[in-house]
Amino acid sequence: MKSYILQLLLSMPVMLLALSVHESAHGYVAGRLGDPTARNLGRITLNPVKHFDLLGFLSMLILHIGWAKPVPVNSRYFKNPRRDFAIVGAAGPLSNLCLAILHLALLRIVMIFATDAVLYGRISSETALIVLSLVVYILYMGVAMNVILAIFNLIPVPPFDGSRIFYAFLPPKWYFGVMKYERYIMIGCIALFFGLSRLGINPLRALEDWFINGLFTITGMGGGTTELGVFNLLLGYLGQLMNA
Repeated sequence: MKSYILQLLLSMPVMLLALSVHESAHGYVAGRLGDPTARNLGRITLNPVKHFDLLGFLSMLILHIGWAKPVPVNSRYFKNPRRDFAIVGAAGPLSNLCLAILHLALLRIVMIFATDAVLYGRISSETALIVLSLVVYILYMGVAMNVILAIFNLIPVPPFDGSRIFYAFLPPKWYFGVMKYERYIMIGCIALFFGLSRLGINPLRALEDWFINGLFTITGMGGGTTELGVFNLLLGYLGQLMNA
């Protein structure tokens, strides 16, 4: 229980940043396409209070699947509503992928120095080792949470952003038919994910792991590398401290 609470506390800043960037991206792109609604409501901001949704936040903490308060979008301002709505929808997941890459770049830089310090005994104290382990863990969570948020939101059913992209390719008759039942589809999807999580099933886990492992491989921290070994060593050390 202690370990779980500590993990939540360390993950919270990363999670709030990921959700704030996600919603701000929606609002910013909507503004660029002519809709000033989000800007007028002060929703283009990294202040997490502006985007906070209690149910979505608790879901992210417990199920690792969550959401923020949706940014309002008025498609009447768009020149091409269906196309522009899809572009706005894609902005959120794309922003999280960019944020994941940024965290990964920082993690790669830290791991260059961490690997050298660990292999050649240049860590002078236990405090320094703890700080280094915390930095590595937080940066990794920045990669993992943003990848999870991006993939989750690309699911092509409401209320996820993927549905906005998917709708752009539907014939008008089907589009308005699906929109009519959007709320019921949303409730069904949330119930389904909650039910699967209770059974210990995460249908997106394999895709998330594959994507994260791919990013690690591209940046030279794939399986069998010294950097990955030191990375696992630091996270294992931090895990032992949390469980102590």
